Amino acid sequence: MTVREEKQAQPELDRIEAATRENHFARIPAVEMRPLLEAFGMSDWEGFAASWERLGVDLYMADGGRYRRRRYATFALAEDAIIRKKHQPHYQSRDYNALNGGIERWFEPVEREIGAHPVMHAVLSLIRRLATDLTPVARRPEAWHAEVHQFRIEARDDEAGQPTPEGLHRDGVDWVLVLMVRRENVASGETTIHDLQGNELGSFTLSSPMDAAFVNDNQVFHGVTPIQPVRPDAPAFRDVMVVTLRHQ
Repeated sequence: MTVREEKQAQPELDRIEAATRENHFARIPAVEMRPLLEAFGMSDWEGFAASWERLGVDLYMADGGRYRRRRYATFALAEDAIIRKKHQPHYQSRDYNALNGGIERWFEPVEREIGAHPVMHAVLSLIRRLATDLTPVARRPEAWHAEVHQFRIEARDDEAGQPTPEGLHRDGVDWVLVLMVRRENVASGETTIHDLQGNELGSFTLSSPMDAAFVNDNQVFHGVTPIQPVRPDAPAFRDVMVVTLRHQ
């Protein structure tokens, strides 16, 4: 990021960080997210988004559903480097995912060119910046462990799509960024944020490409309502990228 780009991005970074400090989450509309990602080097959004057409079916759904497609990758995020790690399983304890937790889940990897894509690097650079700014100096790691999930949730007339089949939850990490990629022919899919006592703090729908939400996972629960097709005779799906960060 150049000095000029840093100056242009700073007001929006300040807004997101202030909202997160106050409410433990920030909603970032696409009209603000796009120039922010461009300041971090984003280009070729269309080529990046097209990769959601190549996701594999999630075969680990304990509810028996086949409505979720995904790919997965992990990275180390340091001050001057984004390093992709060797492919590994995704694991969550049942404390954080009562439905699908407690086992190693081996998903198809994010494609090599998508893992190195300018959009991917812009998103990873942005979340690292936000997390670092919001973490006290004494607790900042030399490198963050990042997990990237490409999700497509499909809905049919006879089966709703479940973006968060585990319900209202925390991910067991430090920070979460959810980036809308595409919504096609779906209704609902409302995101809700609750504090640790279960009180609702906010609700909104990520509807446009590059709408986003940034969440302090140590302080709030989040969930998304099921999606249904608007027109039963046409494909219906919700594409998002989820990035989580935790200390190494």
